[in-house]
Amino acid sequence: MRAQATLKTHAALFDGMSKALGLDLQEEAIAGHLQFDEISEAVLRCRRCAHPLQCSARLAQGDDGLAAAPDYCRNRDLLSYLQERTP
Repeated sequence: MRAQATLKTHAALFDGMSKALGLDLQEEAIAGHLQFDEISEAVLRCRRCAHPLQCSARLAQGDDGLAAAPDYCRNRDLLSYLQERTP
């Protein structure tokens, strides 16, 4: 049960960071820019991050419109790629 809660937490962090960067993961998937497996892998990468509390605190500040994911973000490259594809 604890593992499931941890995955939900990191799924929310990944989604929150995506939104803060102006990305909609559902729209990215519909457009074919992101596959379900890539989302699953991104959540697992997030789960291995050493900074979830720092990330959560940053997102809680309401930093919508971030220019880029933080340097410590394990999904920084993926999110940057998606930002480049978004008009």
